[in-house]
Amino acid sequence: MRRFWKDVTVTPEGGIALDGKPVRTPGRLPLVVPFPALAEAIAAEWRAVGETIDPRAMPLTGLANAAIERVTPDPVAFGSGIAVYGASDLTCYRAGDEPLAGRQAAAWDPVLDWARDRYGVEFIVTDGVMPVEQPPRTLARLREAVVALSPWVLAPLSPIVSLTGSLLLGLMLVERAISAEAAWEAAHVDEDWQAEQWGEDDLAAETRAVRLREYGAAVGALGAPGEA
Repeated sequence: MRRFWKDVTVTPEGGIALDGKPVRTPGRLPLVVPFPALAEAIAAEWRAVGETIDPRAMPLTGLANAAIERVTPDPVAFGSGIAVYGASDLTCYRAGDEPLAGRQAAAWDPVLDWARDRYGVEFIVTDGVMPVEQPPRTLARLREAVVALSPWVLAPLSPIVSLTGSLLLGLMLVERAISAEAAWEAAHVDEDWQAEQWGEDDLAAETRAVRLREYGAAVGALGAPGEA
């Protein structure tokens, strides 16, 4: 679609208007957000559009569309889909050899300690990549915490969890218990270690940069502290 508007404004209700006409989601629902800062950030994406719309350059608009169309109709089902990451959280799988195991412990033990204290649960930590079953009570408690979140938190939480591989890091960001930068670094302990040992090729660096931009947009929509 080519750009057809000149002015972008935020309505008193939190909607986005192009030359006074309201923006709608792909499903034709009003694009209205409950947070003024997020509404202004989305409006900035529309102001920055060049000759044609590139959805990849408008991640906050995409997250808002998801919150309205995908999450709001059934937030419990959507949240349950995010909560399944708790069964295979990155922070529970360790290398058996030092010094990587030491780096993992330094980055991930505080995450598990926080979750234990916050939710009153326990975790099984293992060496290697073979799956381990977490206690049913732990999984139930994490699911309970996730499905209680609003659609506007669940929408950005979903890409954060998938990009980091950790539900616990995502929940820490939601509760402002960790900075966005620290969470990203914790999620990439293994990757950074491998790059140190073998070097990082250009394709891997480019892929990581794309993922970091997606993560930064999701964190921005979430309103977490720090910058990626």
